Amino acid sequence: MANAGGIPGPEQKPEALNPNLDEIEEEEEEDDDVVEEEDDDDLEEDDDAAQPQRKSRVDRPKIENLFRRIRNGPVPLRVHDVIVKGNTKTKDCLIEAELDAIRNATTMQEIIQAANIINYKLRELECFDSVEITLDSGPPELPGTSNVIIQVVETKTPLSGQIGTYTKGEAKSSTVEGSLKYKNGFGYGDLWDASLAYGFDRSAEVSAGVYLPRFKGLVTPMTARVFLQSQDWLKFSSYKEQSLGLSLGLFSIRHHDLVYNLAWRTLTDPSHMSSNTVRRQLGHDFLSSLKYTFKFDKRNSPLRPTRGYAFVSTTQIGGLAPDSRCLRFLRQFFCLLL
Repeated sequence: MANAGGIPGPEQKPEALNPNLDEIEEEEEEDDDVVEEEDDDDLEEDDDAAQPQRKSRVDRPKIENLFRRIRNGPVPLRVHDVIVKGNTKTKDCLIEAELDAIRNATTMQEIIQAANIINYKLRELECFDSVEITLDSGPPELPGTSNVIIQVVETKTPLSGQIGTYTKGEAKSSTVEGSLKYKNGFGYGDLWDASLAYGFDRSAEVSAGVYLPRFKGLVTPMTARVFLQSQDWLKFSSYKEQSLGLSLGLFSIRHHDLVYNLAWRTLTDPSHMSSNTVRRQLGHDFLSSLKYTFKFDKRNSPLRPTRGYAFVSTTQIGGLAPDSRCLRFLRQFFCLLL
């Protein structure tokens, strides 16, 4: 017989008042597992955070020992491989042409010096926004070797331009000049440019050219330029000059330049007041010349020097074309800047 109020008697199982103890134990075990996993994750995170610190403490004595050896004397080291990364457009041959010095290095000091030179030369190409050179250990089976990793970032804006006004105080003249450049068009470090200049003395020039730092294995850079010039000499010699031609840079190193010029020149006398010497040259003629320039600069600054000197010598020979209308001349120019 059931008790009043629906309370179960002693013979009934009080399931509603006494839940299953096995289920409670399972839930507690699951909670303990979750807590243990969280603790393990925290320990792993702490280990990951502390690992670089322990590694830096372990590597610090090695780094100090390396710098000590570099200061005391040459450290034998050879380059096993040179790895170039990041040049998606630039040809590998353009970069590898600058790597002979670092491949032939036999000490750590020579490798560092060659890396600095390579970094400067690659930046001078104006093809990269940044250049980073890293030394890594070589293969374990080849002790005393190193891998050189060159990471380059190619320029994001190959097209650039500028415009400005320039004044020559000694000549009392001013010019407005503008130029447009496109870098690394074909991946050979080529630089294409077009320029326009107009002078208030009624002179004008339009030109376009290309510059190749390495062309078909040549050691020196090569340049080519097409130009159209107009010069008004009425104020000084009573004639006008117009030239349409081509200029080729054949040889260029630190102190020497060799340029060949070929132009079709036209002289006119609109005022009819020129001298007899100028009148004999009126009309059309060829200008085929070879110009050699020797220069060196020992100044402490090319813009605002405070000490040193610079010297320039230019020799130009005209009349190289087998044509009677070709101008034949010899010019020599010296300039010493103190």
